[in-house]
Amino acid sequence: MMQLELSQVLSFGAMLLAAGAVAGITAGLLGVGGGIVIVPVLWHMFTALGIDEAVRMHVAVGTSLATIIATSVSSVRSHHKRGAVDFALLKSWGPWIFIGVLIGTVLAGHVRGPVLSSVFASVALIVSLHMGFGKPEWRLAPELPKGVGRSLLATVIGGISAMMGIGGGTLSVPILSLFGYPIHRAVGTAAAIGFIIGIPGAIGFVYSGWNVAGLPPFSLGYISLIGFALIFPTSTLLAPYGARLAHRINTRNLKRVFAVFLGFTALRMFYDLLF
Repeated sequence: MMQLELSQVLSFGAMLLAAGAVAGITAGLLGVGGGIVIVPVLWHMFTALGIDEAVRMHVAVGTSLATIIATSVSSVRSHHKRGAVDFALLKSWGPWIFIGVLIGTVLAGHVRGPVLSSVFASVALIVSLHMGFGKPEWRLAPELPKGVGRSLLATVIGGISAMMGIGGGTLSVPILSLFGYPIHRAVGTAAAIGFIIGIPGAIGFVYSGWNVAGLPPFSLGYISLIGFALIFPTSTLLAPYGARLAHRINTRNLKRVFAVFLGFTALRMFYDLLF
């Protein structure tokens, strides 16, 4: 790993604090757990620090999942005060999301870093295009499927979210919207889904990254403790402000903000993979 001057260390530290602040606001505003911001920021920082490409994306994803746990709790509290969390849905989806996270974490531990980057970029771009150009009247069905269909949907959300290092909102918000859910209720519920994804996901990345070569200093498996320590305070502090903002702007603007974040991140990831 390259040697850094004090000014560079301070610069990276400031970037992590700022990333945490943006992630916290984004988590409350969009219900995405902040991972859509944290993963690419960590990826670029680990690249600059000379971290082995074989573990770079794994550590970015694992660290993001760890920060999502605390950020989701803070965000859910704010959304719950406004009645925007569907606990009945969480009860029916929760076990299947958990199973999906276990599957996704196992898969992530056995694939190369570029594969995880490809998953992140592809899913983010698809969702971004839908949220940016989709019509409000578009519906797959008037309500969520029941039985096996509902269980499969939750399992896929949990699995892909764990591999991407995000809190579930990236998938659950547009999916819920396609089944007739109001956007604010979808965002509030997605924030709670992030908590279900974050705990088993973070534990899984600790286990799969245990004693792996090439990890950054002060790592616990695939989780960077330094990254977590700097991102966690600002993300947790500012998540409630994002939740308040989510209830002050209209649906169309909320979807556009969501689409811009996802689209920018996806294109940047594809650029890194191709060039």
